[in-house]
Amino acid sequence: MEIVYRTGSAHELAVDALITFSHSWKAGDPLNGGAAAIDAELDGELATLLADNGFTGKGASTFITPTFGKTAARRVIVVGLGDADAITEDGLRLAYGTAVTTARDAGAKSVAASLPNSKFNTIVQVAEAADLATYRFEKYVGAAGTPSTKAIESITITGDATQAEADAAITEGRSVASAVALARDLVNEPGSVINPVTFAELAQQIADEQGFEYEELTPVEMEAAGMGAIQAVGKGSAIPPRLIRLTYRPGHDAGDSRSIGLVGKCITFDTGGYSIKPYEGMLTMKNDMSGGAAVLATMTALKATGCRHTVHGVIAAAENMISGEAFRPGDILTAANGVTIEVLSTDAEGRLVLADALVYTAKQGVEEMIDLATLTGAAVVALGDGSTALFSNNDALADRILAASEQAGEFTWRMPLTPSLEQQIKGDVGDIKNTGGRGGGAITAALFLQHFSEGLPWAHLDIAGSAFSTKANGYNPKGGVGVMVRTLLNYLAAEA
Repeated sequence: MEIVYRTGSAHELAVDALITFSHSWKAGDPLNGGAAAIDAELDGELATLLADNGFTGKGASTFITPTFGKTAARRVIVVGLGDADAITEDGLRLAYGTAVTTARDAGAKSVAASLPNSKFNTIVQVAEAADLATYRFEKYVGAAGTPSTKAIESITITGDATQAEADAAITEGRSVASAVALARDLVNEPGSVINPVTFAELAQQIADEQGFEYEELTPVEMEAAGMGAIQAVGKGSAIPPRLIRLTYRPGHDAGDSRSIGLVGKCITFDTGGYSIKPYEGMLTMKNDMSGGAAVLATMTALKATGCRHTVHGVIAAAENMISGEAFRPGDILTAANGVTIEVLSTDAEGRLVLADALVYTAKQGVEEMIDLATLTGAAVVALGDGSTALFSNNDALADRILAASEQAGEFTWRMPLTPSLEQQIKGDVGDIKNTGGRGGGAITAALFLQHFSEGLPWAHLDIAGSAFSTKANGYNPKGGVGVMVRTLLNYLAAEA
């Protein structure tokens, strides 16, 4: 899909669908925004149609009508933006993403978009929304079916920005959306395609293309580094685990730059091991690598978004399978920092691979660490689907992440690191247990990880409820969402 910018009015373009906008409105009042000009061209009929259909300009609401040759565009889509003084970046993204999918589903090939203003960030969000909302994963649609035929070929954004500024904004928005699409693709791929080795091969390819430093640890190197936790998780699979590090360094002198570690859980398929999951529990376990996918995808957009910090993207990749070599409940593991772990459940494996990955990341000299993991069903019970649980040992770090997630429209709620629950993971024959039982399960998992934060400012994002969706919603598709990629990119940009 081509996205271009031109100065002038979108109303003059002969396209299949024109997206225009209205702020909050009620029947009987004059139309506002771009909808007012279209109403004049349609001899006042647009206002009547909007009133008849209960359109009020509520955020992300849409109305579509043919124009019967009275305008240059064949169809007009009016999208609601809500109150003019309360539009957020995500509100804009959601509104235009919804409008673009409305145009696509109506069969439009060419689309023009009239914007409420020509600010740089507005163009960024609209370009980003167009790509996010039209994403499809159809790689395996072939002999058994036909790929979707309805697809937009071109979108023209109009306004009064300079061409250079608008082009830069479109490039930035599409770079962010492309990163999200990569994360979605990786999550949607079956576990037979994405495994620790193939994931590492892709990471190395990206590192080579981007000019990143790259390091990959095999079980031999893990053994030498004392990484007993990730090794144990990966032992049950015929495909060995990998610990992957990509390092981005800014190409210019930035006096306020920092060194930040992003750490992703990447269990490419999770059977639960000998603490085996029920059938229903395995159906979406290809998505248990969503944290690793988010980290790798974020790394791909750092150059395009001008990140001024050194960023270490560390991904702990393993399959949690069953075999004669697999680890067992009751085993004692020793992590890279010497902490011994009593295994109560082999299905609490994500925190084990993260334990070694966090210690390894801390040794790279980072000043703070953020880990991402589809870690606990307890987080879903606490916050519901579509929400991310945030835990942190540092208030300033947590506040910055919350601000970045609000800007991205990725709902995140800070949860407590309740000290009294530490007793639930106190080991009987080892230092700590890898699960503290059902009560406060998301909290005890975070408390477990805190043992491997190595005294650094650290945040844990439990994305078990937000990484994968059972239905399309707004600009997010059914399946892999690519959650937290935009939050991380916002965070890294704000940090500059």
